[in-house]
Amino acid sequence: MTMQDKQAWSGRFNEPVAELVKRYTASVEFDNRLALFDIQGSLAHAQMLAACNIISTQDLNDISRGLAQIENEIISGDFVWLLDLEDVHLNIEKRLTALVGDAGKRLHTGRSRNDQVATDVRLYLRHAIDELRGLIHALQTAIVDLASHHTHTIMPGFTHLQVAQPVSFAHHLMAYFEMLKRDAERIVDCRKRVNRLPLGAAALAGTSYPIKREYVAELLDFDGVCENSLDAVSDRDFAIEFTAAAALIMTHLSRLSEELILWMSPRFGFIDIADRFCTGSSIMPQKKNPDVPELVRGKTGRVNGHLVALLTLMKGQPLAYNKDNQEDKEPLIDTVDTLTQTLRIYADMMGGITVKQEAMRSAALQGYATATDLADYLVKKGLPFRDAHEAVALAVRFAEQRGCDLSDLKLEELQQFSLLIADDVYTVLTLEGSLASRNHIGGTAPQQVEAAIARARKYLQG
Repeated sequence: MTMQDKQAWSGRFNEPVAELVKRYTASVEFDNRLALFDIQGSLAHAQMLAACNIISTQDLNDISRGLAQIENEIISGDFVWLLDLEDVHLNIEKRLTALVGDAGKRLHTGRSRNDQVATDVRLYLRHAIDELRGLIHALQTAIVDLASHHTHTIMPGFTHLQVAQPVSFAHHLMAYFEMLKRDAERIVDCRKRVNRLPLGAAALAGTSYPIKREYVAELLDFDGVCENSLDAVSDRDFAIEFTAAAALIMTHLSRLSEELILWMSPRFGFIDIADRFCTGSSIMPQKKNPDVPELVRGKTGRVNGHLVALLTLMKGQPLAYNKDNQEDKEPLIDTVDTLTQTLRIYADMMGGITVKQEAMRSAALQGYATATDLADYLVKKGLPFRDAHEAVALAVRFAEQRGCDLSDLKLEELQQFSLLIADDVYTVLTLEGSLASRNHIGGTAPQQVEAAIARARKYLQG
């Protein structure tokens, strides 16, 4: 075994690492996703070393040339990853040394794999957040576009999955716009804590070389440096925070998925999802299964699990770096992948939804959705709310026994529950009247929903 083939620490040991241990401890099969970010961080580190006269200008030129070639090899798929070299960092370092000689060996001056990997993960996650912001924006746009066609489409609003009050379909959709707006705010805020540079913390205590960490931060467009070397290399709270935000996004999409699944069922029949997002049954030829929203609902558990895994990973670690932290990458990377794929497909799916307005309206006429409007009507006539509530409850029971809606009852039938009821009650009992009466910000009146959509479009343009 040549010196070049040895592990970076092999001089300390009397025997080689067992093959089973190599495979158990290796991370290159998944952390190679960090390769381009590792190159980005290494190039900035080399530039700083040269600026501080720690390495020569010639070394910097050789390192830059070698890293550029490695980057091209990785992008083209020609780079050979070796399990024996354990991780992405040593694979790139070995290839760089093969290409440029001693200059490649000097690149690691003043840094450790501890601060190197912490930097790579932050660069990767920052990039992922920037992409996810665009995908959330695209989904919000698809929701607003669909909502803009349905401000007057009436559906039943539910509590406890029981018919409660009529709402517009647009109003219902815009609730998810608001959830995603908060989700976007969360990941933007999370990015501030991701965007701090660990490089320069070295293994745990900093380095004796006269480095300039702020210079590297500027080169890599970080907002600043991690100000405690122990914290810089050992904590992964930024990854946990991101995964928590991702779990919330997936939870919101899981709720919408549950509704899409229910609404597509013939028992509701409110919508149809485009065929390209559905599959059939291997045995029942009539089936059209909403596979995409079902998978979103299932994959939410996957992301939630990653959050718990990362929290558990960190909870017992003493300072500073521990090998446990190798286990942060798979859940984090899978969270990014799952969320990215979900948002991308969801925006397309929302654009392929067909709304069955008559079925929605018919459902809103069931379950006495305007009962609260009748109670409010009586209160406005002077009846205390609790008395109005009781009178309407008796009216609903009476209508149930007759097998009709409140609006189908004759005036004299309604008046047996309160003499305050007059001819104008029928305006209140219509679905349109119910919607129009909730004419305040946040309400379901079409005028207010149209204003909410206008605000949303302004937000999306800004």
